Amino acid sequence: MTSTMEPAAGGPKALPRRQQLYRDKVIAALRTDFGYTNPMIVPKLTKIVVNMGVGKAVENKNRMDAAVKDLTAIVGQKPMIRKARVAVSGFRLREGYQVGVAVTLRGTRMWEFLDRLITLAIPRIRDFRGLPTKLDGRGNYTMGLSEQSAFPEIQLDKVEFVQGMDITFVTTAKTDKEGLALLTHLGMPFRK
Repeated sequence: MTSTMEPAAGGPKALPRRQQLYRDKVIAALRTDFGYTNPMIVPKLTKIVVNMGVGKAVENKNRMDAAVKDLTAIVGQKPMIRKARVAVSGFRLREGYQVGVAVTLRGTRMWEFLDRLITLAIPRIRDFRGLPTKLDGRGNYTMGLSEQSAFPEIQLDKVEFVQGMDITFVTTAKTDKEGLALLTHLGMPFRK
């Protein structure tokens, strides 16, 4: 019989690298940069939303299946299929058609995805010169990738359709300056 104070079999789990970096260095750096007196008001990353718009799925239903398969491989979580809310006759789109897939990452999966994005995927982008530093006014940041093949989980010979995606980083920062500082300290390669 084990006591309640002992760790479970296998011991305590290690934190993801970027989460450990946030706890060890980023909090202290942001407190000195912005003069936060309370550590609870230091901005933090709350979630990452990965979205693939698959507008061509109206013409070819296989595109939606390929997008779901690729996004599942990239993030390790099954995405939600998004449906059109309104009909647009110019795009041959009816209300209820499947037009995209999205997944929201929190906790350990969020930190592991961030680490893979920064260390593996972004360096594989062709002609990369840094990410733009434009935030949304509330400390959140959205970046776009033109193709899913930047991620090592995608096997290039099995890619059916080249598909882009948007990745949104939602933070608790009140201003763009705080949000940019948080993401920079976490290792996002912004343009100088």
